[in-house]
Amino acid sequence: MSGSAWGLLALFLVVLLAASWPLGKWIARISLGSLPRWMLRVEAPLYKLAGTSADQSMKWSHYALALLAFNALGVLVLYALQRLQVHLPLNPAGMAAVSPDSSFNTAVSFVTNTNWQGYAGESTMAYLTQMLGLAVQNFLSAATGVAVVFALIRGFAARSTAVIGNFWVDITRITMWLLVPLSVVFAVFLVGQGVIQNFDGYKEATTLEITPFQTAKVDVQGAPVVDEKGAPVMEVAQTDKQTLPMGPVASQEAIKMLGTNGGGFFNANSAHPYENPTALSNFLQMLAIFLIPAALCFAFGIEVGDKRQGWAILAAMTVMFVLAVVIITPAEQVGNPLLPPLGVDQSASAMQSGGNMEGKETRFGINASSLFAVITTAASCGAVNTMHDSLTPIGGMVPMVMMQLGEVVFGGTGTGLYGMLVFAILAVFIAGLMIGRTPEYLGKKIEAHEMKLTSLVILVTPILVLAGTAIAVMSDAGRAGIANPAAHGFSEILYALTSAGNNNGSAFAGLSANTPFYNTLLGLAMWFGRFGVIVPVLAIAGALAAKKRLPVTPGTLPTHGPLFVVLLMGTVLLVGLLNYVPALALGPVVEHLILWPAH
Repeated sequence: MSGSAWGLLALFLVVLLAASWPLGKWIARISLGSLPRWMLRVEAPLYKLAGTSADQSMKWSHYALALLAFNALGVLVLYALQRLQVHLPLNPAGMAAVSPDSSFNTAVSFVTNTNWQGYAGESTMAYLTQMLGLAVQNFLSAATGVAVVFALIRGFAARSTAVIGNFWVDITRITMWLLVPLSVVFAVFLVGQGVIQNFDGYKEATTLEITPFQTAKVDVQGAPVVDEKGAPVMEVAQTDKQTLPMGPVASQEAIKMLGTNGGGFFNANSAHPYENPTALSNFLQMLAIFLIPAALCFAFGIEVGDKRQGWAILAAMTVMFVLAVVIITPAEQVGNPLLPPLGVDQSASAMQSGGNMEGKETRFGINASSLFAVITTAASCGAVNTMHDSLTPIGGMVPMVMMQLGEVVFGGTGTGLYGMLVFAILAVFIAGLMIGRTPEYLGKKIEAHEMKLTSLVILVTPILVLAGTAIAVMSDAGRAGIANPAAHGFSEILYALTSAGNNNGSAFAGLSANTPFYNTLLGLAMWFGRFGVIVPVLAIAGALAAKKRLPVTPGTLPTHGPLFVVLLMGTVLLVGLLNYVPALALGPVVEHLILWPAH
């Protein structure tokens, strides 16, 4: 790994730490309700309108029901917006209604914070759908994840109580006092960098060069002409015009990153110059993805009364993150051994000149692109500034593995921390078995009930990913979407199901997934991958809240030192990854061995 890559990584971590520490203290105040009086006065009418109050708390089951009902309603509203957008205002490009299967997939995708996109935003979604549908769910899905981790932290911090907070209060405060203010500031910055923000109609520009292209030949009635095999007949055309899409991009881009959503206004996502124009905007977008997940670690330490606990979780996340960057960056810097530099005989063993720049933006380069790929998949973001399908086999395996770990290496807003805390529960249980002592974490005994729920949380996504991949590769409709043969084609399907089941949203992009088969399969994986984990996590929160906090004794396992950090990382890597080793061997591992047969 080059010196410049190390420098970029070090700068990123230093700025992240400096920004997340004060934000963590503010998040703890939001969770505890210790807000300024004027904020409480602003909130009060909203709670009254909703028929609740800040003083009312819920049992875990009531909290879960409110959360599920709220998100189910979000799916219905977003589905309706897509189906009816042709009749709604703020549609200057005249976008047609989205198909039923794509509308279902997109509605589930944005409500679950996955933001998987089987469509091109600039040619599918009207401005109103983007703003009132997609951007609103970017806020609400992110707030839902933070609300769940608030409930789990209260379970650890509580001293024998039956309640874990109020979902309506939590989601209101998270949206109003955390996500909206940060998004406003970040959106203004992005506009200053060149990200567009308008309601103009699409512009037509005259290009300096004439561009030839192929188009389907049509007859005098406008029907496509086909050959004897039924395939469309293509003809060569040319144009000197280019359509430039417009829209309210910066406002959606800000929450897309801060809420670890990832859904792009444009099909090219953060590789598009209207979404991510400069090296500075790219750096700040990477920082925004990790900002709230890192800050939540500090908030956790503050709320449980021991800041060292937050530092331990953050240390485990950081070490695994650095390891991933150290693997992917050299893999991309080395390049493809089958592509020697120009002017070199193809039989020569020289490497690809300058590393693997295929699918990458020259304004970002290999270092920033590799770092972005790890960040967006370590968090449940899914925004991309490079084509993951064009990464080297090992380079492409790294973001896949980051998702398969459960996206607990910083993870999404809330989801990363509650996923890591579940692994922490498993880690102390394993340690308890090794020394023959009832496991404890933060003064709460970990017993059979909590371990059953923990096992459910950990196993839900591997079952969805592996079963979904098996269904896709065994069915004609699933195989029809593969753009590449053999191992890489398998990796495209495995990546898609991994992304959907873990609520990431990024893609290898070589898979034609905007079909009824994949829209339905991935939609189901996204829904159960989200709420199949959230419900048992809330059940764990309720079970822990009801337990008494035990005093620390000489026999208590310290959970704030280097030993526990290593134990936690080992648990995440072994338990979280072993489920996927056979599948990885069929995809990126064998592709790497084919690419490097003599090494």
